[in-house]
Amino acid sequence: MSIVLLLVCLTLLSHASTFSARPVMHDASQPSRWRSMKNMTEGAGAGSATCRTGNPIDDCWRCDPDWETNRKVLADCGIGFGRDAIGGRDGEFYVVTTEEDDPREPRQGMLRHAVIQNEPLWIIFERDMSITLKEELMMNSYKTIDGRGFNIEMANGPCITIQGVTNIIIHGIYIHDCVQGGNAVVTDGPQHYELRGISDGDGISIFGARDVWIDHCTLSHCHDGLIDIVSGSTAITVSNNYMFRHNEVMLMGHSDDYVADKKMQVTIAFNYFGEGLVQRMPRCRHGYFHVVNNVYTGWEMYAIGGSANPTINSQGNVFIAADDDHTKEVTKRESSPGDEEWKSWNWRSEGDLLLNGARFIASGNATAATYAKASSMVARPASLLTSIIPAAGVVNCRIGKPC
Repeated sequence: MSIVLLLVCLTLLSHASTFSARPVMHDASQPSRWRSMKNMTEGAGAGSATCRTGNPIDDCWRCDPDWETNRKVLADCGIGFGRDAIGGRDGEFYVVTTEEDDPREPRQGMLRHAVIQNEPLWIIFERDMSITLKEELMMNSYKTIDGRGFNIEMANGPCITIQGVTNIIIHGIYIHDCVQGGNAVVTDGPQHYELRGISDGDGISIFGARDVWIDHCTLSHCHDGLIDIVSGSTAITVSNNYMFRHNEVMLMGHSDDYVADKKMQVTIAFNYFGEGLVQRMPRCRHGYFHVVNNVYTGWEMYAIGGSANPTINSQGNVFIAADDDHTKEVTKRESSPGDEEWKSWNWRSEGDLLLNGARFIASGNATAATYAKASSMVARPASLLTSIIPAAGVVNCRIGKPC
């Protein structure tokens, strides 16, 4: 399903919509495509009459012409279950000056050297960079990786691991073609390193962490998941990201038997699930999941799935099914054949737009109180996503210019 059809559908459904700009087709072969979906709307952006879109995150910081000077304002713009993630707000700026990587003895100026420090740091970049890590990037607590102002790409190596830490913000990075690493010594602190086993090859792996916010990133084509959240992680927001060309997109929960994930709370908001995605947008176990104001433009198997009785609160999303009659169903429950326990799982669709024959099978209790632990923000009407979703993915901010 093309972005043109998406915009046509949403414009027709919104009497109040002012979205009339010429859409630009997705084309991952174009070098600039990954930078932002913002370019879909000519003239939209900070400083213009269309600056405020109704996206509470972007409206908090993008209208500031001095966004570069005031970078840390971003830390106060979070929403959802991960809203308390402050990253490196209370620390100094650290400027990454080289694309080089050394997993054992990282040097000053390397991204790895920045993320392992004990003190809070707001990490920015000196110039455009394409970073290929030699091993997974083990992050320490209270860090922000902020790619705004330059084209920052992480690809063709192991990627980001957020394990056993807290207060992490990842913003404005293009992450793709991540591979497995491991069976190697990797530094994870100023005075500490460890022998790591084989990594999964995720774009971003969140393992036993809390207060994490992934915002305005573009992700595609990794070995395992694009963003996996497991092993007791909670207080997470995944927002404003553009994901495309991948099979198992997002896994929430380690296994059906891992009951520590019952405390998991994740918000998935304002993301654009684009072309070439197959399944797991997300796939949930246990826990509480608020899937709100996202756009799905087709899925080859299913969009939202789960097992082990997760609570899924789907609000204000746009689901546009592909033309294939076998892929109209949004949801998938993983359960034993003949087992109807899934009918008691609390999954609801409220205010979603189901287009081109898309179907969402609800189950469980429909009362609002049932979804209290899976509610993290007020859903915007799905018809307003014409002005919100075109800014998903890495935003093409340039220093000295409006973002």
